[in-house]
Amino acid sequence: MIYGDYPSLTQVKKILIIKLRQLGDVLLTGPVFSALKKKFPAAEIDAYVYSEAIPLLEKHPAVHACIGYDRQWKKRGLFARLTQEGRLLRQIRARRYDLVINLTEGDRGAIAAKCSGAPVRVGFDPGRKGLFGKKGLYTHVVKSCTTLRHTVERNLDAVRRIGLFPDWEDRELYFHVPKELLGSNPDPYILIHPTSRWRFKCWPVANMRALAEALIAKGKSLVFTSGPDPDERAMVREICQGLPVRDLSGQISLQQLGALIAQSELLICVDSLPFHLASALKKRVVALFGPTSDITWGPWRNPNATILTQPFSCRPCYQDGCGGSKVSDCLVTLPVETVMRAVLQPKLFAEVAPASFGVRE
Repeated sequence: MIYGDYPSLTQVKKILIIKLRQLGDVLLTGPVFSALKKKFPAAEIDAYVYSEAIPLLEKHPAVHACIGYDRQWKKRGLFARLTQEGRLLRQIRARRYDLVINLTEGDRGAIAAKCSGAPVRVGFDPGRKGLFGKKGLYTHVVKSCTTLRHTVERNLDAVRRIGLFPDWEDRELYFHVPKELLGSNPDPYILIHPTSRWRFKCWPVANMRALAEALIAKGKSLVFTSGPDPDERAMVREICQGLPVRDLSGQISLQQLGALIAQSELLICVDSLPFHLASALKKRVVALFGPTSDITWGPWRNPNATILTQPFSCRPCYQDGCGGSKVSDCLVTLPVETVMRAVLQPKLFAEVAPASFGVRE
């Protein structure tokens, strides 16, 4: 007896996974590909993501090909954009997928799932958001967990919805760092990535600069990175001005960022892509969390991760600063001394830091 309206998957040969979200979100989909590849070892499993996220998945051993949506299309005229999107949807349909899974509630992914013509189309319940009747574009709708749940497990719920239950070993993150980017015996350094595309998730510039000065006084070599956004680069320049550090903000690729993390003695960052790369690479990281949830976005199978938060009852609020002010009090009030202790004396934080989700004794 089968309990559940699971579809027949005996004829699955081509699968499309859709994740039209930010870089960190895309990296956390890796276990979905691994779980499906184990179940369907001969299947071709493609990814449909924003173009800039392709490097995060293109070397994943379970990924056959990546289809990219160029967000620059949105800046073109309506006709030009619709022409490009129509061409991409025809490309998806021509692949004749047997199974399509949309890992977001967005309209664009739902439309792509429907246009694919796949007999099995899985998507998260959008509630009342977005396109009217969107739920009807799927054959199987995933119920969203109403409590805090790690994003990796939430992604895997889409696989569970169709009767596939991932084994423990299939839930690892993966990121490929080319060997040619890894130097031999580099001088030790601490990597600091202080920025996020959402400024309200960032520690104040003055605090980060004070931390950098304290670490330099301890004889530490520092390397700074950021995304290519001009505001992020400006923030790093302000932190680094006049300090004997290496500023690589906005100058490196995702693979180069991974190599820097892999070879660092420690990464210091906020809730952003580098933090998830550290989980994939099992590197030591100290991450500062403010209005976002360290349960939903915390470390995944990385026992070398330390999360620093303030014990505010309002966390996580997911607001763009307190009251929409763009300034998060839970970050502004995090003392420099606390971060410094976590960097220099990690054992003091081993028993009080949030657990690394996905780690089983």
